[in-house]
Amino acid sequence: MEAKVFELAEMLGGKVEGDGNIVLNTICKIEEGKPNGLSFLSNPKYLHYIYDTNAGAVLVNADMIFDKPIKATIIRVPNAYNAFTSILELAQLAMHKSGVEQPCFIDATASVSSSGVYIGAFAYIGSKAKIGNNVKIYPHAFIGDNVQIGDNTIVYSGVKIYYDCRIGSNVIIHASTVIGSDGFGHAPQPDGSYKKIPQIGNVIIEDDVEIGSNCSIDRATFGSTIIRKGVRLDNLIQIAHNVEIGENTAIASQTGVSGSTKIGKQCKVGGQVGFIGHISVADGSQIGAQSGVHHEIEMPNKEWFGSPIMGKRDAFRISKLIAKLPELFEDVKEIKKKN
Repeated sequence: MEAKVFELAEMLGGKVEGDGNIVLNTICKIEEGKPNGLSFLSNPKYLHYIYDTNAGAVLVNADMIFDKPIKATIIRVPNAYNAFTSILELAQLAMHKSGVEQPCFIDATASVSSSGVYIGAFAYIGSKAKIGNNVKIYPHAFIGDNVQIGDNTIVYSGVKIYYDCRIGSNVIIHASTVIGSDGFGHAPQPDGSYKKIPQIGNVIIEDDVEIGSNCSIDRATFGSTIIRKGVRLDNLIQIAHNVEIGENTAIASQTGVSGSTKIGKQCKVGGQVGFIGHISVADGSQIGAQSGVHHEIEMPNKEWFGSPIMGKRDAFRISKLIAKLPELFEDVKEIKKKN
């Protein structure tokens, strides 16, 4: 991606202070600035870097004030963070490929759009699959029979999407994630063995979802496992059968959600959280890292922490008390001696 400073400013609705004709062809951190690089500054913590940066241009908030001269060209925008995100999106689009590489396999009954699609080498697209406009399927991805993928979705290398699953538009699925593998359904038998319960449902991923690498989202026993619009899943997350994740919920790495649990909208879940099955979690819940969710959460917009979870304030209070237990134990020993 290459553009002059004034061109970027016009696109972002910004105002240039300095040389608007500098040609920018890379993106860089403000502390690692390059003469033809674009950087940004929104956090005052990094303000000191702007006075010495070698970046060609820096995006800043419109109301940012400087108390020393700056050699870099400044682009003032309403929100520097959002503007820089828009630039990164454009740079990413420029990196994406189009066309069909060989060797790959596309079943004769599959429907693949001719508009902007990329199919990488060694990708597999199964019977009656439907691939929308501008979809990018990277090498070694597997798209099973009857899978549907909406417009502008990106499926990175090594992703496996099993049969009958539905993927929306503007979805990003990172490398080696598996969608639609069997749920963990095994019925104990009198002799101590297990009988596998057939998993005949599917997975539905709605629009604008991003899923990190090495996640596993199991198909439903029957019906659907559902990831609602706008959800963000980090790397290394396990979503079990018949789970439902509500709109715009974000879940950090190494979290596991057991079967048939329903997590509400706008929730935030820290890393390594465990959910038992068959519970509901209220909208707006915030759950701290390494918590164990062992019961229903009915009250919305509340912070939780601990294993088992409790209100965040109570959990922190108990944690402080636990640290004092050795001292209290010694006090009790002294009291017993005196008695």
